[in-house]
Amino acid sequence: MSAATSTGARSTAADGVDVAGPTGDSPTAADVRRRRRGARLVDVVVLDGALCLAMLPLVPVYGVAAVVPPVAGGLVVGTLVALVAAARAWGAAVTTALVLLGYLLVGPTLAVPTASGGRLPSGDSVVLLLTGAVTVWKQVLTLDPTLGTTGNLLVAPLLLALVGSAVAVSGAARSRRGGPHGPRAAWSALVPVVVLGVSVVLATQETVAPVAAGVVLALLLLGWASWRVGTLAPRRPVALLLVVAALVGGGAAGGAWLGEQRPRLVLRDELVPPFDPRDQPSPLASFRRFVKDWGDDELLTVTGLPPGTPVRLATMDAFDGVVWDVAGAEAADGSGSYRRVGDTITSVPAGRTVEVAFEVERLPSVWLPTVGYARRFDFSGGLAGELAADLRYNDATGSAVLTSGVVPGARWTAEVVVPEVPDDEEIGDAPVADVRLPAAERVPDAVPVYAGDLAGTAATPVLVARSLEQGLAERGWFSHGLEGEAPSLSGHGAARLTTLLTGDLMVGDGEQYASAMALMAREMGLPSRVVMGFVPDDEDAADGSVAITGDDVEAWVEIAFVGHGWVPFHPTPDESKTPSDDVPQDESRPQPQVVQPPPPPVDPVRPPDDDTEQPRTEETDDDAREEDGLRRALLVAAAVSVPVALLLAPFVLVALAKRTRRRRRRRAGATVDRVVGGWEEMLDHARDLRRAVPASATRREAAVHLAGAFAGARRG
Repeated sequence: MSAATSTGARSTAADGVDVAGPTGDSPTAADVRRRRRGARLVDVVVLDGALCLAMLPLVPVYGVAAVVPPVAGGLVVGTLVALVAAARAWGAAVTTALVLLGYLLVGPTLAVPTASGGRLPSGDSVVLLLTGAVTVWKQVLTLDPTLGTTGNLLVAPLLLALVGSAVAVSGAARSRRGGPHGPRAAWSALVPVVVLGVSVVLATQETVAPVAAGVVLALLLLGWASWRVGTLAPRRPVALLLVVAALVGGGAAGGAWLGEQRPRLVLRDELVPPFDPRDQPSPLASFRRFVKDWGDDELLTVTGLPPGTPVRLATMDAFDGVVWDVAGAEAADGSGSYRRVGDTITSVPAGRTVEVAFEVERLPSVWLPTVGYARRFDFSGGLAGELAADLRYNDATGSAVLTSGVVPGARWTAEVVVPEVPDDEEIGDAPVADVRLPAAERVPDAVPVYAGDLAGTAATPVLVARSLEQGLAERGWFSHGLEGEAPSLSGHGAARLTTLLTGDLMVGDGEQYASAMALMAREMGLPSRVVMGFVPDDEDAADGSVAITGDDVEAWVEIAFVGHGWVPFHPTPDESKTPSDDVPQDESRPQPQVVQPPPPPVDPVRPPDDDTEQPRTEETDDDAREEDGLRRALLVAAAVSVPVALLLAPFVLVALAKRTRRRRRRRAGATVDRVVGGWEEMLDHARDLRRAVPASATRREAAVHLAGAFAGARRG
């Protein structure tokens, strides 16, 4: 055998490629290079393809058009760096430096296109890339999808693709140089699993074909890992299919056994946003101030407002007996959960899409005027950057806030969806929607009595709601309580509503009537909330641009129906319906003889605890919140660890089986059994390293074959 041929054979053995040619002769140098390139191509295709599957959960987060460029670019750069570094035998330090250099070179174009303009690296783009590597993960979780290309948010998919491909391909390429250490390459299959775990943490409720993607990913990685360690026999693909089918079937059966299907647990839904609107005064409590202090003042100008469409300022669904306010921010779908938004907001109902422009003259609050449900916000002017950073939005209520407050001169354009308001015939006998709302507290006794009187014999939910609306509008009188008007106290708490419903004359404005109807609807089993905003005259809105003043302030009620969403109701009497001196005091309502409800039962006196040194204590709200936080943390951990454990289970089971077999052979009782076990262990190890002995070979022939197969590795 020539020196060249011998060297080629040893190099081939070291690279994990069969040393024997098709006829049993040693392969030529060309065969060695061709097989080496083919094996390396398989590594790259499988690992990069697995990384693409692992990052599918990021598609709903960013949108297809936004996430594809950084993922594709990151895979290409990371793969090239890994292959070049492996070919040159560069160490980890040089490889890491090359990855960082590639990140800074392609990052401005792929990760911060809006900030850098797609140009070559600059000082600003480098700062965004370096800071984004640390801060982007929190931003992705606290922003509402779709994120698009805003700021440096694309740093996350770029880093996952770049670092993931560099680590995975580098591990596979370098392990091939070690001959018998080729099985180390199988550990590269864990990189897509880790990337999948990160993608799942950053994902939303929506995902792309999770079952199909998971099955394909598992088959791909298991098959490739088996091929790399030399254990992929013709029967193995069938075994892999059976294993994956068992895992999928077991997961489905386990889910059915655990209970009914519920929305997938997502980490972003469990995070409490840093902005809590409960720190602000109740928006409805400032109702009279708009009329009294800014009645004739121009507050803002709205352009493009469809006629008959109100401007929403705030939505409230929690009543504590004193004020209506937003609920807490603990739940992702609560009225107090305001989050940063990306380029586009996808969770909008069906309706007509319009573009509305706003310009503020004076609006001292954090509540940002909106129309319908927003798809996107575009701020303009010198304050555009600061306002966009302060924007928080609640897609469940269609409300928005600026955390630093709405300042004079603020300008923005909103692409919004205005749902069509259905009439009673369209709603028909549709039931109310199953909406989770905070329970109303300290509701006046007069509310359920008056609600039952107004609802009468209404047979459907929409007719009950309409009866409440029309009853209040017909029996009530309108007054802001200003100078020259009938007396009408401000406020909408339990005491004020008791006066409204039981006084000699029902007098108030939108603040009181909306509060009263919302509570009556709750008592009748209708999910309701109070909305405060502005309702300009249709004639003004028809001109295209309308100037909104404090006199345009209004409050109304929304009730949720299945198939129709939140439907507005306006229980406030017409402003022209004002009480006069000749109105009988009992004209506003009949005075039926109503049996007064019995007083609430007195709480029984609890006997003292037997153990006076350790008295019984009630669980505090703080304890409840801590337990709830712990429960959420455990659920998140389970949601992330279970899929990862299922993917790792076959690897772990195979390793445990081999370890058990090796221990059994080593501890065999008879000496001859231990010798035979050692020989079988060596044959199994050779098979794992793709040096399988022919089945018809004797032990002597097998020994000669193994000596030749491992000669290159022993000499290297």
